[in-house]
Amino acid sequence: MSAAMAAHLSVVTASSPSLASARQSVIHLYRDFQRGVPEIMRTHQIDIPMSQIRTKIREEFERHRDVKDLAVIDILLFKGRQEYQETMNAWKQETHIMRYFIKDEAPPKPEGFLEKFLAGRD
Repeated sequence: MSAAMAAHLSVVTASSPSLASARQSVIHLYRDFQRGVPEIMRTHQIDIPMSQIRTKIREEFERHRDVKDLAVIDILLFKGRQEYQETMNAWKQETHIMRYFIKDEAPPKPEGFLEKFLAGRD
């Protein structure tokens, strides 16, 4: 990946002046992620259906749907932009991306003493 491509994906970090402009930035980031799914699949050779990846992206955005604090939204936007740039530039490896999907498939951890003992955990 060339430096020009990395610079092409970078965005200047700025504080949002209002909730409306922050909302527009979030929508723009969401659309960038959704448009980038085919490229992500091709670059990282991910063997997961495109619809499942798109659903996971939507879930990650929906987790923070009720955030109303402008400073928190700006931080989440910065982190989201960083994730997008690292993913699109292949700075993340396949294992980093697959961690988003493994969380959902993992069996629940034992909670009580007896469950932990039978599972072989301390």
